[in-house]
Amino acid sequence: MQKLDKQFIRKVRRQDRLATRAITIGGLLVIASVIAILVLIVRVALPLFQPAGAEITHSFPAGSGRAPVLAVGMDDTREVGFTLDNTGIFSFYNLASGKTFFSAAASARKAKVQSVESNKNNVFALLWEDNSVTVSRVDFRLLYAENGQRTVQPEITRMGEYPARRYPAPVKSIAIRSHEGRLTQVALLANNRFQIDHEVVTTDIFDNEKKETFSFLIAEELPGRITAFTLDEKGGALFAGTDTGSLLRWDLRENATAGRTDNVVAVQGNKGVTALAMVFGDISVAVGDADGGLATWSQIWTGEGSDRVQRLRKTHTLTSHQSPVERIIPSRRSKSLVSLGGDGKTHFDHMTSENHLLDLAPALTMAGISGQGNGLIGLDSNNNLTVWRVDAPHPEISLKTLFGKVWYESYDKPEYVWQSSSASDDFEPKLSLVPLLFGTIKGTLYAMVFAVPLAIFGAVYTSQFSTATFKKTVKPVVEIMASIPSVVIGFLIALWLAPIVEKAILAVILGVLLLPLIFIGIMTALKPFYKTPTLQNFCNGHEFLLLAPVILLATALAMGIAPTVEQLLFAGNFKQWLYNDLGLRYDQRNCIIIAFGLGIAVIPIIFSITEDAISTIPPSLTAASLALGASRWQTIWRVVLPSASPGIFAAIMIGFGRAVGETMIVLMATGNTPILDWSIFNGMRTLSANIAVEIPEAPLNGTLYRVLFLCASLLFALTFLVNTGAELVREQLRKKYGRY
Repeated sequence: MQKLDKQFIRKVRRQDRLATRAITIGGLLVIASVIAILVLIVRVALPLFQPAGAEITHSFPAGSGRAPVLAVGMDDTREVGFTLDNTGIFSFYNLASGKTFFSAAASARKAKVQSVESNKNNVFALLWEDNSVTVSRVDFRLLYAENGQRTVQPEITRMGEYPARRYPAPVKSIAIRSHEGRLTQVALLANNRFQIDHEVVTTDIFDNEKKETFSFLIAEELPGRITAFTLDEKGGALFAGTDTGSLLRWDLRENATAGRTDNVVAVQGNKGVTALAMVFGDISVAVGDADGGLATWSQIWTGEGSDRVQRLRKTHTLTSHQSPVERIIPSRRSKSLVSLGGDGKTHFDHMTSENHLLDLAPALTMAGISGQGNGLIGLDSNNNLTVWRVDAPHPEISLKTLFGKVWYESYDKPEYVWQSSSASDDFEPKLSLVPLLFGTIKGTLYAMVFAVPLAIFGAVYTSQFSTATFKKTVKPVVEIMASIPSVVIGFLIALWLAPIVEKAILAVILGVLLLPLIFIGIMTALKPFYKTPTLQNFCNGHEFLLLAPVILLATALAMGIAPTVEQLLFAGNFKQWLYNDLGLRYDQRNCIIIAFGLGIAVIPIIFSITEDAISTIPPSLTAASLALGASRWQTIWRVVLPSASPGIFAAIMIGFGRAVGETMIVLMATGNTPILDWSIFNGMRTLSANIAVEIPEAPLNGTLYRVLFLCASLLFALTFLVNTGAELVREQLRKKYGRY
């Protein structure tokens, strides 16, 4: 027998050691898995904050004895570069070898080019000495041989030849835009005037074309000498800068007139404007000045009512040069800008984020950017061409754009905005995470306000007031609720509950107000009779039966008086009154719906853990309190709840974490509108729902893709901080009350 006992003890100890090791290994694997997941999502998000880089890939002389170069550019593959000289010759270089392999003339004229104006897509307007104009576009075709070898074939497309016009003064420079049958030509004259020429082609219902020409002079007095000007891509707005620092804008949409809409001081201290360029999208204009400053200006709505008009306002200030800004080259696919200073220093900046991306050397006199924005070609004072490979995959991301207010184009003021995509290619991504964090906290708080009282009061009643039979029935049912799929809850509250609440919103509000009042009134009325043996025997363990008629009475009363109250106090339309008088818009899928939906998901967790915490309190504590004359409620309030507080607090925090990370319910039951508004009548967008909505459309390793992983990292960090803080508080409560 003794031998058997020793063998049994050794067997039990061996099993304990194996179980301990298995549990330890399992726990370590869980920790390692969580850490691995965190490392994965952080690694994907980290490249958002890596600095931009540039590497010189080619450098060679542009050729000796050639005419002065007026413009440079390159193709998207960074294999072919070109120069345009003052004879109108485009020379194309193989960047790998530095040799010229193709040349073409922009025009058959045997004259000199007086000035060149370029806009997006490598379109160049050449002003010849005789005042005639040629508009040419440089294209690149990719050709593939049978062996798969790729070559880049340049092409010169002549888009227009415009004969010399008669001007009242010599022409200094010219700009041309063509858009939807309307050709706009703006010439800056030596007498500080603008000559505007429009050529409009219209088509009637019989497809007959009619061509009309309009010509006029902007002869108004200007606040200084024009030093720079530019046109938007549609030819509808003319911007000009003066040597006194003024920025002017004219509206050219009318064919026969030009109305000046703005005259603002863009540069303080009587410093001149030295360079202008339209930022990609044609909403903002970049302004460089003689003091080296670089800023962008946009038309912003100002005023109220009938006095509301658009005026130029400075929206972004970029990194300054140490010398006057001589050239600004906008990117053709983003809000990035390349600017050249008088000392040859080259800056690469992004307008929206105000990120200073790069400083490039050597000193350049002119530059061009590839269509993809990943390459830069520049010409220095020694006539050498230098090519950079630019690595700036996420220039629009900074701590300010993610967590600060940003002044986006077409917005009246800086705001927190999430809008990741648009139908337009020149869209300005708005990736502020503040509305998402706000929506996560907002939805969670409303859900907890609904769920915590119900779950805790239900757990207290079940463990302290109900009968054993009732407890054995209710607790499993509530715990089974936790197994209901989130998608089912989201489906029910979005498609069934939301329309009902919308139709009876005033009745719901009145019911919430009337329920506690009616309950207190009934309880006060029953108090004198509660101590009678008959009522005590009936209610003991079945007090919840008293609440059923209270709920029915409050519901019936609220639904009965709601139409009358709405008619008397809210002119028959409560939702319209909310909008007109309080400025609150009622959305069908709002925080009321979210409170119900998340509450249903969270209540079982909080209820179960709270009930377990209360049930494990030694009966001797409650018995001693009752023996000293305390009532059942006094015992619960003074003894039971304090003793169980660590467990209750842990239950609330676990429920909070469940609500924070919930995806399907908030995805289906809200409008997914990323707004900053505490109103309970509108929706929001949470971090988890945002990931679910955006990730299918996010390009792999693109900016949006990495920002969504950053959202996941923030969600992880939020839950980690909440759980860590909850554990610290729970430990303090455990020490104080000596239990958990």
